Amino acid sequence: MNQPVVELDKVRRVYGRGETEVQALRGVDLSVDSGESVAIVGRSGSGKSTLMHSMALLDRPTSGQVRVNGDPTSHLTERQVASLRNASFGFVFQQFFLVAGRSVLDNVTLPLAIAGVRPKERTRRGMEVLEALEISEKARARANDLSGGQKQRVAIARALINDPSVIFADEPTGNLDEVTGAVVEDLLFSLNRERDITLIIVTHDPELAHRCHRTVTIQDGTLTTSNATGATA
Repeated sequence: MNQPVVELDKVRRVYGRGETEVQALRGVDLSVDSGESVAIVGRSGSGKSTLMHSMALLDRPTSGQVRVNGDPTSHLTERQVASLRNASFGFVFQQFFLVAGRSVLDNVTLPLAIAGVRPKERTRRGMEVLEALEISEKARARANDLSGGQKQRVAIARALINDPSVIFADEPTGNLDEVTGAVVEDLLFSLNRERDITLIIVTHDPELAHRCHRTVTIQDGTLTTSNATGATA
């Protein structure tokens, strides 16, 4: 039986105060098992991205607890949180967040540079993951010379560079045409299936959500449903 990789216990996230207070998350309880694929769905402004950011340790909750592999994170310093996030999580966003003038290889190995890995090892690992994603021929190309689909593939390679246990994807196909988006979807789900990487996706796309093992619906900062889709990705 798989163990929870990320757990939220009564997590609240409040922005502002007084008349401007916004309760983005209202006491959310959620557990995601290792190797699971989960879609987070809901209307714009429902709290989807805030929920993902809390799970991914990109944003600290106002109250409640986030656990990673069973360990609480509320007591960790910002540096410890950053280290845990860099070691355990990979990120793929609708906006590719590539450094336009730098090479594909430089973009992919950026998390390793931040972690202090030596250049030779960065190059070895970067080329390895680019080859696995069948885009190694673009290693020396500048990121802004790539197509949208190629940029997203590079973003996925960057997400994989630290061998993460979880990939968080926020509208990963939102900037892609239908055909290219389908290729990116297949790539993400093959990583989930073949490498047992936990996949957590924020999406407006019902077809993409249905490919996940489970769909979590959020409304006004509260989880309203958590349903298995029966999908095998």
